[in-house]
Amino acid sequence: MDLGFEVVDLPETDHPTEGETAPDFTRPLVTSEDWGDASLSELAAEGPVLLVFHPMDGAFPSTYIWNELRERAFDEHSDIQVVGLSISTPYEHMTFIDDREIEYPLFSDPQNGVAEQYDIVNDLDGMAGLSEPRPAAFVVDSELTIQYAWVASEWPEFPDYDEIANAVDSG
Repeated sequence: MDLGFEVVDLPETDHPTEGETAPDFTRPLVTSEDWGDASLSELAAEGPVLLVFHPMDGAFPSTYIWNELRERAFDEHSDIQVVGLSISTPYEHMTFIDDREIEYPLFSDPQNGVAEQYDIVNDLDGMAGLSEPRPAAFVVDSELTIQYAWVASEWPEFPDYDEIANAVDSG
């Protein structure tokens, strides 16, 4: 079967794992109506967070990831806050949120610094100096302790949404 794209193995990473402290960061957090700086620790202080790293807005993996998350509505079954993060600008995020009917806020990190902190950078082939986060999902508690971690090892690859649901339910 011709997929129309090549599956690519990604280099190993030293990303944070379960039991470790998630790197804190502050970036613009975008909703359908506005944006303002927020930190992961501020969100986590309000309750557990499912932090989802995704490729730039409009890329098919991002669309697929957010369609799955919207359909599963993890936040409706628990007190978890679902937030995303990509290199897309706040303006692009607002358009993406509106077009895809995403009810979750998205962090904007155009320089990919947060992915660097988490060691999940994906250098884009054929685009010198351009990188984005590889798909990843982290469940963090109020202390920023990671309760669940998944990071793509190939492109494209998607998280196991049932595993995320189990982590959300047990957290």
